Amino acid sequence: MNVKIEETWKNQLAGEFEKPYFTALVNTVRQEYAQYRCFPPGKLIFNAFNLCPFDKVRVVIIGQDPYHEQGQAMGLSFSVPDGVPMPPSLINIFKEIELDLGTPIPLSGNLTRWAQQGVLLLNATLTVREHIAASHQHKGWEEFTDAAIRALNRGRNNLVFILWGGYARSKASLIDRTRHLVLQSVHPSPLSANRGGWFGNHHFSLTNNYLVQHGMQPIIW
Repeated sequence: MNVKIEETWKNQLAGEFEKPYFTALVNTVRQEYAQYRCFPPGKLIFNAFNLCPFDKVRVVIIGQDPYHEQGQAMGLSFSVPDGVPMPPSLINIFKEIELDLGTPIPLSGNLTRWAQQGVLLLNATLTVREHIAASHQHKGWEEFTDAAIRALNRGRNNLVFILWGGYARSKASLIDRTRHLVLQSVHPSPLSANRGGWFGNHHFSLTNNYLVQHGMQPIIW
């Protein structure tokens, strides 16, 4: 199957595109987009991969599901386009960056600049039906994105995997901690963050310290 995805990722994931689950997934997604309003726009489904080639990845931030309201989802976990109000989780992410690094909260929640620095903003499920969270879970996307995580774990060294919340933390078993750094905390959503464990996790400075220790440039968060 000819999937329109960045070339280095196409090479890494070529085997997935020929598996029965992926054919069924594509058929399901096409039908959903034809019948309902779904997000992100079709051309942005693989945006995380297209903006961050396999050999440029330095950090992986795993989300669960795209935003399911009009104009929010852009194919990058936690990110919204310029001009779109920041969702509460993203506000808390920027609050922690400010606490951790002293960086002021930006006006835009567009995280494209992170992706271009090597931060793979990967949702486990890459599409969703409007107004219905988790509506495209268990259709095959998780198998595909797990394959991407396994490819990075196997084919790269000294990456930082950032896992926020129970769902993302369930992916820790896919990662070899002798070769990569795994950072875990509660989810930045207000419900979780306000219970404690989010603010003060220092994930952004810990990430940069690890990158510098391994001869890489820090991320400009």
